[in-house]
Amino acid sequence: MRSLRDVLYNFHWIVPGEAARGAQAWAGGLEAFLRRNGIRAVINLRGPNPKHSWWHDERAAVGALGGTHIDVVLDSRHLPKREMLADLIAAFDAAPKPFMVKCSGGQDRTSLAAALCLVHRDGWAAFDQAQAQFARWPYLHLPKQEQRWLKQFLEFARTDAAGLAVGEWIRTRYTPERLRDWLEASGHGGTFKGVFERRAPANRWQW
Repeated sequence: MRSLRDVLYNFHWIVPGEAARGAQAWAGGLEAFLRRNGIRAVINLRGPNPKHSWWHDERAAVGALGGTHIDVVLDSRHLPKREMLADLIAAFDAAPKPFMVKCSGGQDRTSLAAALCLVHRDGWAAFDQAQAQFARWPYLHLPKQEQRWLKQFLEFARTDAAGLAVGEWIRTRYTPERLRDWLEASGHGGTFKGVFERRAPANRWQW
């Protein structure tokens, strides 16, 4: 049975006992929450944010448990550069298990990361399971128009990879321009803002 804090933090297991997904711990109590779920690492999709107290609090909570905190940058409205996705795959490999991947609400960037976690772990045979990580319920993935590319990404990846493992495909073939062209050719041209260039000025809720 899910606890109230699990609901507040949109916490779910991607692979029970190995990988989980969640939201920012806005309500506090992160150290106890991580301890209760046995989480040994946090992969933060909001990138380093030294100007914000939540980032320092999160690192301190993970450190108090002797865990590992890894910063990765993803943007839900802009198509990721190759190095951003490569950093995410590297984080999956480096993080002690069980780990939790999180963004702000645990709905959009986290859904993409959870999907990639599954196909990285189990190959393209896990495609349907990975696509289910974008469900409205229970993950609350309710994308705005310029976030709808997220769910399309996995279909593009499988098609473009042509059998390559997702990590190898990212390292050797993926470019945001290929993704952009595929989205536009597939009738999804209005589902993103553009290719990621740099993080916008610090925003407490996004970054």
